[in-house]
Amino acid sequence: MPASIERGERRDREEAPGTAAAPSGILWIASYPKSGNTWTRAFLNNLLKIMQDDDAGAPQSINRMTEYTLWDIAAKPYERHLGKPVTEADRAEIARIRPAVQAEIAERTEGLAMVKTHHALVSDRGVPAINFAVTSGAIYIVRNPLDVAISYAHHLGSDIDYAIGEMALRNKETGVSDKSVYEIYGSWSQHVESWTRAPHRAIHVMRYEDMLADPAAAFGALARHLLLSPSPEQLATAMERSSFAALKQQEDEAGFSEKPDSAERFFREGRADQWRDRLTPRQVRAVVTAHHQQMRRFGYLTDELLPLLE
Repeated sequence: MPASIERGERRDREEAPGTAAAPSGILWIASYPKSGNTWTRAFLNNLLKIMQDDDAGAPQSINRMTEYTLWDIAAKPYERHLGKPVTEADRAEIARIRPAVQAEIAERTEGLAMVKTHHALVSDRGVPAINFAVTSGAIYIVRNPLDVAISYAHHLGSDIDYAIGEMALRNKETGVSDKSVYEIYGSWSQHVESWTRAPHRAIHVMRYEDMLADPAAAFGALARHLLLSPSPEQLATAMERSSFAALKQQEDEAGFSEKPDSAERFFREGRADQWRDRLTPRQVRAVVTAHHQQMRRFGYLTDELLPLLE
């Protein structure tokens, strides 16, 4: 990713003063599943809605978030390029046209196209899973894998041991359906490292736990990174409308189109350190053993967990 972003930066510097174009291309909202991606998108949807005064008195519906944020794995664009259903294509065919689908998203969007992804930043059958040429930057959200394991198990409709096993699988890919193509998750550690190994000013990294502990600081920093200048009142309203309680209430009242059939509900608890009450010592050890390097980088490998590595 950095190469393409830097090319854009050089191009802006080379243009005459006053002639630089407005930001364009894809802004990826990236994370491993169940790490705060939907929460972040809800905040951005509400903030943009408020700042554009688009019926600002009403919260953004969680079932209409594609008005401001997109997803790059919907089947129909791929089928246009393939000339056949995605369920009849092999994965190499899908991988080859993925850059073209992402370029189409960028071309059809005025300004920045904010796109949700759970892709790791990896090569897929010799083709980048993320099209660098049309990428402007990224927001990456990371969450303690001990808590991810619990939420991911509910998401999958599985037990926690199964979710922990899935999180440890390198190069893990999802399935293909009539609604979407596959995504490449990799393992939790592989995913986190792929997006954060090399700090870059165009990649804004957020910790889920910081979003919970001090949402004003976390979401305020995100707004500044995107060169948005909401008033304190606009920021506070956007945070209130995208709070976990507000999102959960919307799901209770109208359901949520992104909830997988395997899950009882999408928005469950939205808190940190659930693992202390839910994981067994054996499960904690399994997660720490598999992911301790990236956990250490983000402050999740606390002193109480270090003895598990001995």
